[in-house]
Amino acid sequence: MTTSVLVAYGTTNGSTAQIAEDIADVLRKDGLEADARDAATVMHPESYDAVVVGGGLYAGRWQKDARHFVRRHRDVLAERPVWFFSSGPLDASASEKEIPPVHGVKKAMDRLDAREHVTFGGCLQEGAKGFVARKIVASGKGGDYRDFTAIEAWADHIATELGGKPQRSTEPGGEPERS
Repeated sequence: MTTSVLVAYGTTNGSTAQIAEDIADVLRKDGLEADARDAATVMHPESYDAVVVGGGLYAGRWQKDARHFVRRHRDVLAERPVWFFSSGPLDASASEKEIPPVHGVKKAMDRLDAREHVTFGGCLQEGAKGFVARKIVASGKGGDYRDFTAIEAWADHIATELGGKPQRSTEPGGEPERS
């Protein structure tokens, strides 16, 4: 029986959704069943064996749909392996150092005994929703800081923990390649 993984995400401008889709794609390539779904649309996470929850960071808080998902389904999540990710820094800091979870995410991790949290760089580009987001882009401080190599490596790590088989080969001295 193949392990099934829900990758639930809260996003406002779609950047976190793209990260979640990439994580689910890697998990599938690694031999697991995986669905990436908007956290606001998930009604029955109990049908999954494991859950990854991600949220975009806005003013030091996870996006509301990710927060509500964790609160609404905390009993189900407490019975499964759970990983969290955040996306948001609009600079290279997430690629340069480990960024701890924001306070609310840390509290949820402690309550659910989550296995791990990682913060990935964010993406905010022209056409972003929200007054503050548009001001950030207009000031020249937007951009795409997501590191999909790091995202895929983290997804491989999760797959390994769940008994999947990462589909990567490494040549001596070379970079891992997806087969």
